[in-house]
Amino acid sequence: MTERIRVALVYGGRSSEHPISVVSAGSVLAALDQDRYEVITVGITRSGAWIRTDADPAELQITGRRLPEVTAGGADVALRAGTADVAVFDTRSAVAALDSVDVVFPVLHGAYGEDGTIQGLLEMAGVPYVGSGVLASAAGMDKVFTKTVLKAAGLDVGRYEVVRRGRAVQAADIEHLGLPVFVKPARAGSSVGITKLRSYDQLEDALALAFEHDSKVLIDAAVVGREIECGVLQDADGSVSASLPAEIRLHPDFDWYSFDAKYLDDACDFDIPAKLADDAIAGIQRAACVAFDALECAGLARVDFFVSDDGGLIVNEINTMPGFTPISMYPRMWAESGVTYSELIDRLVDTALARRR
Repeated sequence: MTERIRVALVYGGRSSEHPISVVSAGSVLAALDQDRYEVITVGITRSGAWIRTDADPAELQITGRRLPEVTAGGADVALRAGTADVAVFDTRSAVAALDSVDVVFPVLHGAYGEDGTIQGLLEMAGVPYVGSGVLASAAGMDKVFTKTVLKAAGLDVGRYEVVRRGRAVQAADIEHLGLPVFVKPARAGSSVGITKLRSYDQLEDALALAFEHDSKVLIDAAVVGREIECGVLQDADGSVSASLPAEIRLHPDFDWYSFDAKYLDDACDFDIPAKLADDAIAGIQRAACVAFDALECAGLARVDFFVSDDGGLIVNEINTMPGFTPISMYPRMWAESGVTYSELIDRLVDTALARRR
């Protein structure tokens, strides 16, 4: 019997997207072929403690409106967060539970996971991992840097303004964007901390909410168009391909794709593949690959677009570690493109191992 690949599945984390990471981990865990992989599950609590877990995929899911999370009770600690305001970690102890694994699958969303921090830790420790490296993860997490890079690559990123904590902003400063606008943390995901601003009277409250999650806030002009997503996958030989795109269609009672609409309410219909002309699909796939390469991504990414009524294509954002929940678009788009969930996981692991070699 061939020796199994030892995979450390790391999930949870300190960000506001903690529960979505847990759900994603449950889906990945269920899809990992136990004949091919020996899986070690490592959870990170909201406070930052790393713990070995005995995870059951059935428990790592949303139940009703209850969101799952990693708790420290009864588990061996792999990395314990310090009690001081600034904790100093020993890189060797940080990966003490990972020193004999072949590859790490960091199913982490948001800060301290998708932003280059854990990628840097694993790079210093010399541990192979699934997904993009430090630079692409950090730039992809920061929506402002993403727009800067993609605009330089010739992609349309829409109109926007950036506000930093402590800098005064008035309605007159953003009037050129028109209404409505979306006020959002520059470095967050899953629609956390976002307000759809319909009146300038709401600006102060919208900024306050966004600043709860980040010191930098992005104000995006609303785009009238269809919401389209496309997955990008890199194989072990370095080649990059794009999935069939999908369209998200909100039910009439919902005004925008909020956190609740995504994960708690039955608020959307999905067209997979999107009902678009062949040339439009090809254009989206090309643009997704351009975005992937422009940010120097690796392994995987999901690129989100708006397609206007006249066929214009605007990049909304890129996710270097897209969701893997049962409703997440990335694995569903690849399934429609002929790559099953288990095959997708295999290819991601193979690519991570090949990059290290």
